[in-house]
Amino acid sequence: MLQGKKIVITSGGTLEKWDDVRAHTNLSKGIMGCYLAEDALNLGAEVIYMHGYFAQLPERIAEMRKIGFEGIEDLAQKLQQLLQEEHIDIVIMAVAGSDWLVDKVFDQAGNPLAAGGKMSSDEPPTIRFKKAPKILPQIKAWAPNVTLVGFKLEATADPQYLIDRARLRMQTSQAQYTVANSSESLYGNNALHLIVHQNGQVTEANGKKEASKKLMQLLGGQTDGE
Repeated sequence: MLQGKKIVITSGGTLEKWDDVRAHTNLSKGIMGCYLAEDALNLGAEVIYMHGYFAQLPERIAEMRKIGFEGIEDLAQKLQQLLQEEHIDIVIMAVAGSDWLVDKVFDQAGNPLAAGGKMSSDEPPTIRFKKAPKILPQIKAWAPNVTLVGFKLEATADPQYLIDRARLRMQTSQAQYTVANSSESLYGNNALHLIVHQNGQVTEANGKKEASKKLMQLLGGQTDGE
């Protein structure tokens, strides 16, 4: 179904540094990315697995190309380069990207601290954040013909709200599919996942494993019909 197709799967969370030893990240462990990578491999795809610092790796990672990334800006640079230098058929953005980056760090007196090194542990710093760039809306500019799959995580498990939020995300990203799920999926593998199609259809899946298989079936059917 995906024989001869080259798929990029981004997985895990981003790591945004405060200094050389401290950083913030999120609870994503890359489990969904692992399921997606294994299922894509089973269907004959060439898999490029882009993973965050703490993300799990698929069991058959030796049969895939592995690219690590640190923060959201590092991921954006590496993904853009990949899409502009190679022909990629499908991009699945299962990464949990940070919403905030460190802008500046101050001591308790309000004096800016130099970047790099290690902040003193004698007193807590004051950290000013700035909004992180969104990668998903940029992908079609880098590779207009790529099939794009986004993910949308929300705090609520209300299905209609998840669907509505996924559709809004698709308007800005031009994704062919968006997988909507609640934050419950961070604490287990059986939360409801809703695969929202560009044509308005919705495919339901119970848990990450079933969502991965159903998504790959959809992608395989789409490429078969090309």
